[in-house]
Amino acid sequence: MKYRIEMVYETGEKTAVLNTAADEICSVSLKGNGGVASAVLNCETEITIKSFKLILPYSFSENSRIFANGFQSWTDSREYMPCEKMNELERIVETFINSPIAAGTGLNRSGDGTFHKFPRKKGVFYGFSYGYVRNGEKVTLFGSMSERTGYTIITFDTAKNLIYIEKELQGKAFCGECELMSLAVISGSYDAVFDKYFELLEIPAPRAQRACGYTTWYNYYGNVTEDVVMRDLDAMEKAGVKIDFFQIDDGYQNAIGDWLITDEKKFPSGMKAVADEIHKRGIKAGLWLAPFGAVKSSRVFKEHPDWIIRDGKGKPYVVGPNWGTFYALDIYNEGAREYIKQVFDTVLGTWGYDLVKLDFLYAAAVLPLHGKTRGEIMCDAMELLRECCGDKLILGCGVPLMPAFGKVDYCRIGADVTNNWKPRKHTTREDVSTPHGVNNSIFRRHLDGRAFLNDPDVFFLRNNNMHMSLEKRKLHAKINSLFGSLLFVSDNVSEYNGEQMRILKDVFYSEKAQILSAEYTDKKQITVTYLQNGEKETLVFDPNNGTVY
Repeated sequence: MKYRIEMVYETGEKTAVLNTAADEICSVSLKGNGGVASAVLNCETEITIKSFKLILPYSFSENSRIFANGFQSWTDSREYMPCEKMNELERIVETFINSPIAAGTGLNRSGDGTFHKFPRKKGVFYGFSYGYVRNGEKVTLFGSMSERTGYTIITFDTAKNLIYIEKELQGKAFCGECELMSLAVISGSYDAVFDKYFELLEIPAPRAQRACGYTTWYNYYGNVTEDVVMRDLDAMEKAGVKIDFFQIDDGYQNAIGDWLITDEKKFPSGMKAVADEIHKRGIKAGLWLAPFGAVKSSRVFKEHPDWIIRDGKGKPYVVGPNWGTFYALDIYNEGAREYIKQVFDTVLGTWGYDLVKLDFLYAAAVLPLHGKTRGEIMCDAMELLRECCGDKLILGCGVPLMPAFGKVDYCRIGADVTNNWKPRKHTTREDVSTPHGVNNSIFRRHLDGRAFLNDPDVFFLRNNNMHMSLEKRKLHAKINSLFGSLLFVSDNVSEYNGEQMRILKDVFYSEKAQILSAEYTDKKQITVTYLQNGEKETLVFDPNNGTVY
């Protein structure tokens, strides 16, 4: 493999640049084995790495398609053509989010904007952990073998015919011999390269099964109550709709962070009683939590300020704008870890929930802490959650994906959807958007059944509280059925007419299709070819406006 290295490091008060194999202080060698290349550092003096890049030549063509995997679950992720830009409005967004006003809200801390510069040029695309170039049916995959040393950022520069593989190592100290980066480079068909990649990663096949169910969020949001839960649960039973999960989302708790203090006005019977009622109907009970999050009004924030992640000045660090801004628990604080374990012991053990939807997980790793990189922290956080949950089911959300591989059973792979079909504008790459959710469902399909089972977020069939035509709702349901393995609605099905009920049952109970191909055939049109029930089918649509051709 032809390559060159660029590394900036500090030793004492000196800053040095290494762009050869070695200097008087350290050396970096690239060792290959079975399609995996490892960059190994040797230094007798302790150094702190500011940046590390592996630069590879690659001959792109005008017909190449580049997949850039977004930072986390919600980040837009799709194939691009060399003639495109990633986001035409990003400069406006970046100017605002870097302003002092926006900084206090944590507006873009759910993404990578605080530690990675967005490309401005046409034909430059970047993503995290893995990415690929597709030329016709041939795919060349570049994939990190571990994010434990730090996030891997892969930039494809189609104008310069270069690929930059960068480790987010800022602030990490090294001494002696250590592996900085391990990278798989695999070529072949689409499915073959991902099969090989996950074989090399030694990620076991997901134990979860394709499933369907209900979540409270997209009809009631934080206004959910016990009465609403019982009404919609009864409606499913009366309609003869057999579901696997009934999941209660945000709104049952007294405050973000106080997961064991239930809002007694909204859920007077308590959360165990609600789980028991769900179980009586032969359905698994699910509950939403943001296990690392806490707002200022919560008891956990007020009574345990030492548990909260703080910035370099010792101030609590805002990790996002939700709930009027929120903060995060430091998973390396022993008290915080014990509290997290207590939460899961209660929710999964005492209350008896079968599945937990764990949201805003990125919050654990917004800053390098305790000499650890963001990637290392995120890996530790996911291991903690898996340990706490034991053999119970986890639905991950708002999480950098590679640290979640093999740690969650289901995972959101796209942005939150909404009750309209409008592309996001003047917002972050993680903001709610049905079109962006659709893109992610299609272009992250390779994770389904390999890393976990994909959750494309809900689809809608209801008429009330809706700003999307029935044709668009049917398209959205079809895409979820084709590409998803966790199929959820938030509708009160007692309000459905006959057609809506037929569509729901068809989505829930149809066999999973085999996707043959899915790509942008031009800038505004996606063509999907698939096999279902032995028949070859084609779906052609505009993801920006939901028009089916």
